[in-house]
Amino acid sequence: MSNPPLTLPTDEIRYRLWRFADRTDLQTLVQRAREVARGPVARLVANGARRTHQWTPEKNQLLETFFESGIAATFVGKATEISQPSSNLARGLIAYELAWVDGGAATSLLAHFLALSPIATKGTTEQKQRYVPLGGQGFGNEKGRRRGAFCLTEPLPHAGADASVLGGKVHVAQWESGREPILRVRKDGRFITNMAFANFVVAAVESGDERIRGSCLVILEENDPGLFDHGTPTRKMAHQLSSTADPRFDLQVPASRILGGYTVEDGVILPNFNHGELIEPVIKRSRVIVGILTSAKLLSAVEPLIRYHRGRFRRSEHAAPGTPKYELGLQQHQDVLHRVVDIWACGEAGASLAFAAARAFDRLDSVERQAHAILGERGISGRGKRRIPKELLQDAIHALQAKPASRAPCAESRNDVLARFVLLQTEANVLAPAVKLWNTGVGTTMLREVVSLIGGYGITEDCPGFLDTSGLMHNWKPLTKGQRRCSVAAWPLRWNRTSSPLSGRTGSTNCSHRTPDGTGALASSLLVWSCGSGPTISFEGARARGPRNGSRASVRRSHFRWQILSAGY
Repeated sequence: MSNPPLTLPTDEIRYRLWRFADRTDLQTLVQRAREVARGPVARLVANGARRTHQWTPEKNQLLETFFESGIAATFVGKATEISQPSSNLARGLIAYELAWVDGGAATSLLAHFLALSPIATKGTTEQKQRYVPLGGQGFGNEKGRRRGAFCLTEPLPHAGADASVLGGKVHVAQWESGREPILRVRKDGRFITNMAFANFVVAAVESGDERIRGSCLVILEENDPGLFDHGTPTRKMAHQLSSTADPRFDLQVPASRILGGYTVEDGVILPNFNHGELIEPVIKRSRVIVGILTSAKLLSAVEPLIRYHRGRFRRSEHAAPGTPKYELGLQQHQDVLHRVVDIWACGEAGASLAFAAARAFDRLDSVERQAHAILGERGISGRGKRRIPKELLQDAIHALQAKPASRAPCAESRNDVLARFVLLQTEANVLAPAVKLWNTGVGTTMLREVVSLIGGYGITEDCPGFLDTSGLMHNWKPLTKGQRRCSVAAWPLRWNRTSSPLSGRTGSTNCSHRTPDGTGALASSLLVWSCGSGPTISFEGARARGPRNGSRASVRRSHFRWQILSAGY
């Protein structure tokens, strides 16, 4: 007797789908994160922790749980070694498991990562020793542990979420001859995560003094002289298991708190990095995690939806066992099935795209430091690293355009660290905004569809599963000008419409070249969701009828429909 059909894929299928079937360490990490999500986090949700925007002692205990389980060490601790293999994929997997139950639980870890990552990658030796924990030790509740927040966004009518314009200012407060300058930093934050328990903040400010040039990130501590106001809790409607507030800072700090250090030329303080150089690589990686949060909420809604639809009439005396009304419930109607399929396929496509982006950043991290070292030897440093020499760019383009049969002459270019760096950076610059635009843009619309499929039940606290309005999120982080160009330039790309987005093989019978990660994954994900041309999937038991059959219904949609109809609920 064959096993009963399953609805959502099993862990073994997920491991293969997201390309870590051979990584037992990541599989163990997934199980640890799931224990936390469906244990302490789920109990908080069940006990009504999402009914208040205040940061309660019960919520604060989550910090210790993250530390004791080891997921904080992986999510935050590996920021000290960001080039370690699979660090971005590992963060994505942790975020996926936590967001399956509550997205706010993952947001606290993400915000701490945003604060630590610029220090770990560009900070001075003293800054790393003071703020970056070993093994994620800074996220527990013990006295003396450092827990950070990242303060970029500001209240309107100032800059809002535009990272290129800052209202916060830094001035020289004291500068005695032969001594380190003392800076005055003023910053008003808006929607800043972790402020209820943060004891240091990384704040983005712009010079308001002719003796300081440009913008920078400055590290502020709770005990610095001046005002360190944690702010009033934001009265938000989602992510209640994370702390969000509107802080205010007016502090005096030594110039050594400028992240990445500084130099002095002709009586002017020159930060080694402006705020854009420091936050751009971190924001790009965090966009992938935010996209994973949305896809996790979509996929977590599939089975509760099916259970609700199947059991809708089973307590009614007018629905006898064995009748279609009793067995299928609301799923008798084609429209309900099609909408569930849209939700499911959108979640699968978004998750696959986001994890492909995470793997792309892992490949980029593995060569980024080597490439920057080589560029430094050639006298290219600071902002100059963004301007790739023309000969190197042409070399990378030739390697990319080479046909499979003639790639041997290009082997030297592909093995060159700088050429690989250019190719991987270009791929990541396309995928990061694509994940943010697709997963949170389309995903948020589909989450509203989830609520509508539950009806009035969808906006109540006792909605089935962990599905409620806390899942509706659209945490928009602005794209830089370069990323906007990359995302716009990505759409005109043409892919072979005869390709199989599931098998990765082209329509040609004599070609075995697999579709690579990156743009191929983006194309496959979009094709799966939009039901474009793809491989024919045979199925049985699905009757295609109704007005939508001739329009958006397709073989792939019917395959999902068959899985839903055959699920044993």
